[in-house]
Amino acid sequence: MSAKYTILEELIRPVVEGLGFEFWGMEYLSLGKDSVLRIFIETDDEKGIDVEDCARVSRQVSSILDVEDPITGEYNLEVSSPGLDRPLFSLAQYQAYIGSIVSLRLRVPFDGRRKFKGQLMGIESEDIVIRVDQEEYLLPIDLIDKANVVPQF
Repeated sequence: MSAKYTILEELIRPVVEGLGFEFWGMEYLSLGKDSVLRIFIETDDEKGIDVEDCARVSRQVSSILDVEDPITGEYNLEVSSPGLDRPLFSLAQYQAYIGSIVSLRLRVPFDGRRKFKGQLMGIESEDIVIRVDQEEYLLPIDLIDKANVVPQF
């Protein structure tokens, strides 16, 4: 996890939780002069996350980021629910989706590949166990760049 990510999370998490939501995770994408800060929020409420919830969080987070100014230059702030193809950020989130199909993209190749799609079998220490085509891989979580649950219909 980068220093910028840590600083942003330390600013944003208390705001999200203070509004009564779970801070699911975030993505910060710096694409040249265009940057995007994407925040995912969750709730235990049966109604789920709606547009008003996202707007409330966006306004509050925007205010704190304007004051603290941790991002150089312009950026777009996006707030949403994790959705059906929810990204996974923490070991606890991986644990909750054991048995599900997940798609992983690694920062560097592992066993000659960077992309894996298969059944999440478990967690061993700081490693994710995924079964792809009847073969199991033990992938260190710190190698994972992006992970998403693959919705099954």
